[in-house]
Formats: sequence, C-alpha cells, structure tokens
Amino acid sequence: MKRTIITLACAMIAPIAFAQTSTTTTEQTTTTAPATTTETTTTYSAGTVTTYEPGKTIVVKSEQGPVSFALGTAARIVDGAGKIVTAPLRSGQKVRVYYTGAGDTRVVERVQVEE
Repeated sequence: MKRTIITLACAMIAPIAFAQTSTTTTEQTTTTAPATTTETTTTYSAGTVTTYEPGKTIVVKSEQGPVSFALGTAARIVDGAGKIVTAPLRSGQKVRVYYTGAGDTRVVERVQVEE
C-alpha cells in the first residue's frame, strides 16, 4: 500500500518537477526614414485682367504679354488687406497672381486685387 501511494505521489509530482518554462523575447526595432525636403517657390505676375472665368482660368496682361493661369478650387481672390473678395473679377482690374510652378504647370495660390 505504501508503495502504491508513493508511486501515485511521484506520478503526480513528476510533471511539475520536469516542466519546462518557455521564454518569449520581443524585440522592438524602429526605422527612421531619411528626411526629405520639398522646396516650392511662390512667384507672382502683376498686370491687368483680360479674361476671367471663375473656377477655370484667368488671363493677365503683363509687361511680358498675356499670361494664362488655371484656377483650381484652392485658389482664392483677396484684396490688399488679405480679405476674401466675393465680387467676380472684371476686365481691366489690376491684380497680382501668386503661383507656383512654371510654364504649363503653374498652380494659382491666390489672386490679389490691387484696386
């Protein structure tokens, strides 16, 4: 009987005694992308409005001749104080067209009315 009790006790203790512990290692890595610099230059063209189609195009007659600009949804028309102008531009009005890009890729940022 003692032998049976000892055998059962050993059978119950053996899995605990020989149990393996597992270790989980987590490694955290951080990668940093190289810094990229994008430089945009805003220039302007001053002159008088020849043609204006709201939301589409504006043609300004400057010292270099007529220059056409495409107006996007982000382009805004402001006065000298920076306040939004709600009245449509008319032919003969003096303006400054601030834009980025060159040639066919000119993007109008704002049109400043000088009158």
